[in-house]
Parts: sequence; structure tokens; C-alpha cells
Amino acid sequence: MLLTFDVGNSNIVMGVFKDDQLITNWRMATDYSKSADEIGIFIHQLFTHEKLDVNEVQDIIISSVVPHVMYSLQHMTQKYFNREAIIIGPGIKTGMNIKYDNPRQVGADRIVNAVAGFKKYGGPLIIVDFGTATTFCAISEKCEYLGGAILPGIKISADALYERAAKLTRVELVKPEHIICKNTSQSIQAGIVYGYVGSVDYIVKKMVEELGGGDVKVVATGGLSTLIATESEEIEFVDKYLTLDGLNIIYQMNRPKKTNGNLISPA
Repeated sequence: MLLTFDVGNSNIVMGVFKDDQLITNWRMATDYSKSADEIGIFIHQLFTHEKLDVNEVQDIIISSVVPHVMYSLQHMTQKYFNREAIIIGPGIKTGMNIKYDNPRQVGADRIVNAVAGFKKYGGPLIIVDFGTATTFCAISEKCEYLGGAILPGIKISADALYERAAKLTRVELVKPEHIICKNTSQSIQAGIVYGYVGSVDYIVKKMVEELGGGDVKVVATGGLSTLIATESEEIEFVDKYLTLDGLNIIYQMNRPKKTNGNLISPA
């Protein structure tokens, strides 16, 4: 089995692959204060709950945009799984040509998404990832990562409104039935959700224009992708586990190979 970690600013999403199939996944809050032991014991409990054997984990791969948690996470994989995790970063084969001014500035999750998106949907392609920040990534038909845009996440936008406007209350992020609302809570919901849909669609339209138009596929992923995609005119596909699939794909490119029973590094 392969254990994958997608470490984001708000959540760590874990997935277990067996024979190239995602068999289960979990989500935990990203907590800088968690020790390797706390993380390891918690994951062992998750495996037990799903009736999975931790001893069947052959390899681990991690994508992270949060450097502060990496020491504990890597120490955990060594202590509780006896494995050195593969970390997405410089030197890892992805098959993706990065056209960014400085490729090292591209978030690991954006590259992983791009690899999975191109593999599953082909190009040209736009991937919208609804995380703590909402990222827009453009991939060419030649498997080139062209760049994109970054928008404050929908939860960040909602929290900013609540924190800066004294008389406005925090609301659940759900789509109201109408945009002309008759109470403050629904008015906030309408403004946040429909306003965000408008922002997403406009950015996607401009990106499609810059890609030359035509058949550009648009894929959404991330926790709130479904909420926005149901109203969006531009999003074609919702793929909740795109990042986990990308980690599995990149692992297949980089996993150690065996020769005469001995492990060797990938060519």
C-alpha cells in the first residue's frame, strides 16, 4: 500500500492506495504543535478503524505547503512506518515542464494537481483548487505548467467580513435559494457564495482567452469545490481527490526499483 499526504494550510488530507486504487482517505486539521508521536498514534487509530494493516504500507509520499509541520511528519514516518517519505520538491520527476519564472516558487500541491489533471483530462486545462487560498493553474496541451492566479479562499473572505464588520455575524457557507435575501445571514451567504462564483468564472474566462480559446477543460478540486461548481458556468468537472491521485502518479515515476532483491534509486 501507498500512504499519501497532502499538507495544506488548513488541513492534511491523507489517502491510502492499493493496487493503484484509492481505497480510503482521511482529513485532519493542520496543527503546528502536533508531535510526531501524536500524529503517528492518530494515524494508527485511523488504520485500525478501517481494518487496515499499517505493516502493509510499503511507501509514503508527501506534498506540503507548510514547512513547519514537515519535521514532525517526516519523523513520524520513520518511527511509526519505518519509511523515508518521498517529498515533492526539487529533484522529483513529474513529467511536467514548469514555465514559471522561478519554478521553486510554485506550490507543491499545484504541481501535483497539474500532473494528475493532465494525466486524467489532457490539455489544455485549467485547475481550480478551493483550499485556504483558491489557486488557478493553466496547463498546456504539451504538458507545460504555464502559471496561474491566486485568490483568497472563500473561508478567508467570509472570516474577514465577520472580523471587520461589527454588526455582521459568522454564517455557515451554504448557498441560499435567492440572491435577493430578506435577512442578514442569508444576505451574507448570497454575497459570499454568488460573489465568489462570479470571481471564479471571470478569472477562468480570462485564462481561457489567454490560452487561445477552444476546448479548454476546467476541473475543480478541494473542499468547497462542489459548492461553487454547482453554480459556475465555467467548471466542467469536480475531482475531489485530484491531489491524492497526483501523488500516486508521481510516486509511480519515482518509486525505488528492485534488482535482485535490492532497492535501487529510480533512474
